[in-house]
Amino acid sequence: MPTVTVPERDDTRALTVVMHTAFFVLLAASVARYLARHAGGPHTPWVLALSALLAALYVLGPALGTRPTPRRLTWLGLVVAAWALLVVLAPSFAWCAVPLFYTGLRTLPPRAAVPLVALLTALTVVAQLGLAGWPDPNVLLAPPAVAAVATTVFVVMQRQAARRDALIDDLVRTRRELAATERREGTLAERERLAREIHDTLAQGLSSQRMLLQAADRLWDTAPGTARDHVRTAAAIAERSLAEARRFVHDLTPADLAEGGGLLQALRAVAERETTPALTVRVHTEGSPPDPLPAPVESALLRIAQGALANVREHAAATTVTLTLTCLDDQIVLDVTDDGRGFDPRTPAGAASPAAAADARGHGLPAIRARLRQLGGTLTVESAPGEGTALSAAIPLEPR
Repeated sequence: MPTVTVPERDDTRALTVVMHTAFFVLLAASVARYLARHAGGPHTPWVLALSALLAALYVLGPALGTRPTPRRLTWLGLVVAAWALLVVLAPSFAWCAVPLFYTGLRTLPPRAAVPLVALLTALTVVAQLGLAGWPDPNVLLAPPAVAAVATTVFVVMQRQAARRDALIDDLVRTRRELAATERREGTLAERERLAREIHDTLAQGLSSQRMLLQAADRLWDTAPGTARDHVRTAAAIAERSLAEARRFVHDLTPADLAEGGGLLQALRAVAERETTPALTVRVHTEGSPPDPLPAPVESALLRIAQGALANVREHAAATTVTLTLTCLDDQIVLDVTDDGRGFDPRTPAGAASPAAAADARGHGLPAIRARLRQLGGTLTVESAPGEGTALSAAIPLEPR
């Protein structure tokens, strides 16, 4: 159903009050005019009785609503019949037809209301000609002109109101669809964020624990001391992963950043944890990072470093990794270079582009690209077989 606004209801109510008031004013004026000229006439009792009946019937109208129900149509027929009898007895009542135009147009559809208006207009013309006594052109033309104007204005207003209601319905429906789309997009974005967070925190921790526990299992009988060291390291990683999971659930900053000290200290903490007898991770800086560095940038760079180190650990077979944080006036750059096996971006299995080749190494690079995309940053990956890999993540900053 069309939505009717409060101002529209108020306007309709005001117009209805005006028309009802006009009807009773015209009815009272017609009665007064008739009594002033024909008080002792034989039709006076009938005119007064029909006037009272017409007034009573008209008062009942609002209680029946405006829809063309059987009761409303019966009421309208009685009102028109009472008015027509009055016009036959006293032509001065003809001008009460103007408010009846409005009543008929509100009650009936246009195809039925227009003939009713035409009938009321014809009776008005006949009554006024009876009063004039001769075919007055003004009497012949004025009532039809008034009826035509009133009918046209009312029908046009109704059609405009219908179009406006349809437009409002479309806008409401579009707004609901847009809200639903935004909710879906928000859900997908949140899923993507969860996937990145899980990959960069819990998945890395679990991968490290698996490797350490597998190594401990192999060395348990031959080198129990080393095996126990691997188990203790795995336990420490598990504790760290648990802290990350708790902060992740509460949507807080990464645990390394939450401890204070900024991005550089957090990178050093990550490098220290990732350093093993088989892999050395170093951290270098060029320039000093802005103080304070935006929290989203800090979190993104730390997660990028974690994701890149996870790729190196799982795919590169490297012995040395270097994290270089370069701070410029308009951007901050994190370079991750390793001396691992590298790869040829032009000829990976099933890859059609350098970007696809880089992605073929694992799930970390898509997550890194997604993080950088959110901050307007860029990712560059350079590699060649036997020459290691260099990853460069750049994020723009406000000029200092």
